[in-house]
Amino acid sequence: MSDKKTTGIWKVISASSMGTMIEWYDFYIFGSLAVVLSTKFFPSDNPTAAFLSTLATFAAGFVVRPFGALFFGRLGDLIGRKYTFMVTLMLMGGATFVIGCIPSFETIGYAAPILVLILRLLQGLALGGEYGGAATYVAEHAPAGEKGYWTSWIQTTATVGLFISLMVILITKSALSKEAFDDWGWRVPFWVSILMVFVSYLIRKNMHESPAFAKTKAEGKTSTNPLKESFGNKYNLKFVLLALFGATMGQGVVWYTGQFYAMNFLKTVQCIDSSQVDMLLGIALILGTPFFVFFGWLSDKVGRKYIMMGGMLIAILLYRPIYKQMYETTDLTLKSEIVANTKVVPSMKEVDATKMDSIYTTTKMYTDGTAVEEIQTKHFEAGKLMVDEKGKEKIETKITKTINSSDKWMLVFLVFIQVIFVTMVYGPIAAFLVEMFPVKIRYTSMSLPYHVGNGIFGGLLPAISTYFVTSAKDGGNPEFYLEGLWYPIGIAAVCFVIGMIYIDRKINTLHD
Repeated sequence: MSDKKTTGIWKVISASSMGTMIEWYDFYIFGSLAVVLSTKFFPSDNPTAAFLSTLATFAAGFVVRPFGALFFGRLGDLIGRKYTFMVTLMLMGGATFVIGCIPSFETIGYAAPILVLILRLLQGLALGGEYGGAATYVAEHAPAGEKGYWTSWIQTTATVGLFISLMVILITKSALSKEAFDDWGWRVPFWVSILMVFVSYLIRKNMHESPAFAKTKAEGKTSTNPLKESFGNKYNLKFVLLALFGATMGQGVVWYTGQFYAMNFLKTVQCIDSSQVDMLLGIALILGTPFFVFFGWLSDKVGRKYIMMGGMLIAILLYRPIYKQMYETTDLTLKSEIVANTKVVPSMKEVDATKMDSIYTTTKMYTDGTAVEEIQTKHFEAGKLMVDEKGKEKIETKITKTINSSDKWMLVFLVFIQVIFVTMVYGPIAAFLVEMFPVKIRYTSMSLPYHVGNGIFGGLLPAISTYFVTSAKDGGNPEFYLEGLWYPIGIAAVCFVIGMIYIDRKINTLHD
């Protein structure tokens, strides 16, 4: 490729990637702060239910992504790629900023979770139109035979967006006291997004329409009804279904297991300090991100199919051993406590005129350098210990582990391995989808299977898997922490079988 063409496509990638990265940042802020948000927008009397409700609200944004794909995909095939994902950028940025302004549950009651849900739905609609537009736009600028390499740069944006969201949260936490962050500082990452969106808008407004779409439009060959031609045509519908059940469904669950489920697992099951989790996850993402480009480039040489299927198969086989090792790395029953250093500090907190909390804060040290803070809260009303609907004493226990350096790097390595699985299935997927469909209905046709696979199958993973873990724990299963993995393993296994049987290598050059 000539230097002039290379410079031109780098401008395209920079403009597309910047906006897409910001939209992923906006979307991930909510997931990254799920533990904090569960205490702000939902009733605090049942922390587990509040957290599951937060995850369900997070998942709602994914569920509506296919509708965004249909709506904005149709617009993209009718009026063009550029203007469509300009709209999605502004919609996403506005919704994220407003989430940061919503009063807490204590202030406005159930209006808080309702407003958050509405804004999450708007975010989901916007993201449903963003990815297909950006991937299509870059692919239609890329030379034949190099689409895997060039579109893989778009694939890095989701991970970069998650990384930046974690870094913004870490910086905000370090700049504020723990009380200030819990009180209002958690809103800052939401507010920051509006500045990033403005910069991206300035960059994107000077972009030109993709040459492939411009040519199709000039020749009068654009679709008059993209939805009908995409899904009403049996031949094209066959490829839509194959893209979903043979590729994006498995890619979606591998993606969210390796990043969001890993993060939630470290924070809620292993009870590791939130800032430490953000840091180690950020390190794993930095180390893993270049492999998106590597596997995208490799797919141009050897084909998309076996790289994506290989990533799914390895994930299926290794998820349970990896998560078992993650859990045992910080399992306190496998560590030696320094009993002489254990401290218990009792305190009382008046909730209102009739309610009082009795709080016991226990700090423990272990020989390997692990430190644990356990806060046990007993709720009293009118001098009597409160009970739940089952008659059990209402006692809340919160454990926070500060892990040692050795454990931190072991967890970085274990998360990094999962990120490699992600890069194998995700690096080639944009080129794979673009090449399956003709220009005139490409935006619509590729967006739907991508967002059903990622939005429905992938987006529901944190909530479904967390529910499985909670149920197994309540049922007394000693390996409860592994039960949430059956969902991604099952979905990826079905996708692997379908993909291996029905995906043909010729698809790679169908519309190249």
